[in-house]
Amino acid sequence: MSLTLAAEKQVALAAVRRACVLTSSVFNKLVKNETVTKDDKSPVTVGDYSAQAVVNTILSRTFPDDPIVGEEDATDLRQESGRALRDRIVELANECITGELVPGEKEEWGLGPKQAQSVNELLDTIDRGNYGGGATGRMWTLDPIDGTKGFLRGEQYAVCLALIINARVELGVIGCPNLPVDGRNPSGPRGCIFYAIRGQGAYQVPLSDPFTSSPTRIAIPQLPVDQLNLLESVEKAHAKLSFNELVAKELGITRPPTRMDSQAKYCALARGDGGVYLRIPTGVGYKEKIWDHAPGSVLVEEAGGVVTDSRGLPLNFGLGRTLGENYGVIGAGKDVHPRVLAAVQKVQREAPEEA
Repeated sequence: MSLTLAAEKQVALAAVRRACVLTSSVFNKLVKNETVTKDDKSPVTVGDYSAQAVVNTILSRTFPDDPIVGEEDATDLRQESGRALRDRIVELANECITGELVPGEKEEWGLGPKQAQSVNELLDTIDRGNYGGGATGRMWTLDPIDGTKGFLRGEQYAVCLALIINARVELGVIGCPNLPVDGRNPSGPRGCIFYAIRGQGAYQVPLSDPFTSSPTRIAIPQLPVDQLNLLESVEKAHAKLSFNELVAKELGITRPPTRMDSQAKYCALARGDGGVYLRIPTGVGYKEKIWDHAPGSVLVEEAGGVVTDSRGLPLNFGLGRTLGENYGVIGAGKDVHPRVLAAVQKVQREAPEEA
């Protein structure tokens, strides 16, 4: 029996929407206008911290007993050397928090014109993301900007939030400010939020109006091999793309891969833009972070797919802040996943230097 989680879904949608608005503002103010050098990552830092402050504020007000596993902590911001950055983050976070309520939001969530927070309150709120994870109880995972290089390029990134209960992902919400609303029309309107509650299906809503718009149910279609393609990372440092090429050849996939940053790949898979999500790490000993896969995995599963590691084992979200011994991630429709898994394992046996 699935959990209802209606209140959690509403709160998560509000938190992700606000964080998407904030990160889009950071891009337009600090990146698009070229006020930073090409190699300067400070816009990502500003966006990460301020978005985490906003999301954690909402979660702390609505579910004060729930711990949060977040990517950032405020240690550096508390130092005198971090003062300029801290001031900018506080300004942006409060600007977002105090924005007018939209239909579907509530003032008691810590939002609205009278809800500005002090510097110390916001730093403490950011640090609520320091939870170490575990196998029992409720906890949220947050990645405020997943796909930092995609964000800096003005391409794909995502705000990713999930609720895990007793090591199982029960709710996932992913905001994709730059993803086309319709994957068949890449030049059309952009900005989507995807969400799934275990046992209740997967859905897409417009980022501009996630509360009153009718959600679109999404599902992974059954596709012949000649219509499949791989969804994979842009950055070679994130996944072994040469390995993926061998897997595609083994499967008989001829279409070129779709490369994008972030968990937007999970969203694309869930609504049928592609067919296979494949992420094999580039180095021995690498451990995936739980916030990089929690919301995407439940979204794909609720869209009719399967997500495992390269050994066919389910992803284990109860081991702390990482997936522990899970190696690699494979996501695909139920009809395709066994073939992809077999192909991955065959390539691993026959070309171990690539695995």
